[in-house]
Amino acid sequence: MSFEFILATQDDRAYLLNLRKLTMVEHLENSGQFLSEKEHELRLDDGYTCSHLIVFYGETIGTLKYREDDGKVEIMQIQIHPSLQGQGLGKKVVQQVLTKADNRAVELTVLKGNPALKLYQRLGFIITGEDEFEYHMQANSEPN
Repeated sequence: MSFEFILATQDDRAYLLNLRKLTMVEHLENSGQFLSEKEHELRLDDGYTCSHLIVFYGETIGTLKYREDDGKVEIMQIQIHPSLQGQGLGKKVVQQVLTKADNRAVELTVLKGNPALKLYQRLGFIITGEDEFEYHMQANSEPN
């Protein structure tokens, strides 16, 4: 099972903003963060050039925002469309990132109340720090 990560264009912005709100508002509000429309747009636009559509068998199922360099891969955002959650797709996307990281560390943050925390821990991520709202996590990638 392999996913395609296709670089998002400005034409994808409306889809990505809607997906962000569908997947994040509940978790953000549970953490005490009530964002305006403008604040959602600012977060979407932050690092937008790192945004990719996740395509699975020709269907866009979500987004993966990431950046990489020689030393690490940073998962900035991963969102699977709510109608497709609970099928293990997010797990498989993260596993693909870990495999392709080629011995580099993979880092991410997760909201403290987000159930994805348990998934990341099962995938080998450990908490390396925290702030008011998020845990900072890191995993060693799988060698190719």
